[in-house]
Amino acid sequence: MNVRVDIIIPTYNGYRHLDHCLTALQAQTHEDVRVLVVDDASTDDTPERLRRDWPQVDLLVLPRNSGLVTAVNAGLALSDAEYVALLNNDTEPEPGWLAALVDALERHPNAAAVASKLLLFDQRDTFHAAGDTYARSGRPGNRGVWQRDVGQFECEEEVFGACAGAALYRRSALDDVARIDGAILDPSFFMYCEDVDLSWRLRLRGYSIIYAPAAVVYHHLSATGGGPLASYYVARNTLNVIAKDLPGPLLWKNLPLIAADQARDAWRTLPHLREPAARARLRGILAGLRSAPLMLAKRRKIQRNRRMRIADIERYIDR
Repeated sequence: MNVRVDIIIPTYNGYRHLDHCLTALQAQTHEDVRVLVVDDASTDDTPERLRRDWPQVDLLVLPRNSGLVTAVNAGLALSDAEYVALLNNDTEPEPGWLAALVDALERHPNAAAVASKLLLFDQRDTFHAAGDTYARSGRPGNRGVWQRDVGQFECEEEVFGACAGAALYRRSALDDVARIDGAILDPSFFMYCEDVDLSWRLRLRGYSIIYAPAAVVYHHLSATGGGPLASYYVARNTLNVIAKDLPGPLLWKNLPLIAADQARDAWRTLPHLREPAARARLRGILAGLRSAPLMLAKRRKIQRNRRMRIADIERYIDR
């Protein structure tokens, strides 16, 4: 089915990768596509180069750098398509990528999202993610990460969540969770784990999330992030997700495991305090504790509107 799809690509000083990504999108077999690039106040002349080299691509330029979540939300606000894809600027989707995602979403009417098969750009036989996982310890993860692709993830199946670096969403489901939480992606996350939070909120509303192995994307890891920045926000936002999204019965049941995991992470970080990433990780943990009141306030609305039974949620929590 040739349904209309909007592809939203946030970018910040990433034209060297973005040009390659847009070239790959030209080869997509799904035809009814609108590409919207949201430039987060780049300083590498991205807007000028896009207008010159890619006039067929829609462009939104933000007046100041506001972070990935704000950039994506700004793009979503300009989209009226039934299906919307989020795609990192440092990716190369295979020609059948979008068609495979659309096909899966069409065949699963209760699905809110479809996750791609993400492989490393420079090691194309190695996984970055085959859908997202979530552990009882409160740790999000990428299914199959660093494993060689030997056919172990070739089945279309339900997974906990979708990495928003390359995923397709049903717009009606996104609007459903936004009515409760005030936004599709939570701006307080800024970057990292915002897609984990979104997967949780979609799940709690009773939607499923599907992994489509035919939707192949190659990904440059941390091409526009990583380092201390990632260490800080992953540490902070991991705690934010726990405080905001875990239903009470799961939170209390797994609290000893969650606390032990966080304490172990902090303890292992201490010997490396001379390293910027280690210091950023500890700052992130402290920031996550400080942001607990805000997350708990959001939590009340989200949990009050939960539709999925605890037993059904537990089926997708890794043990």
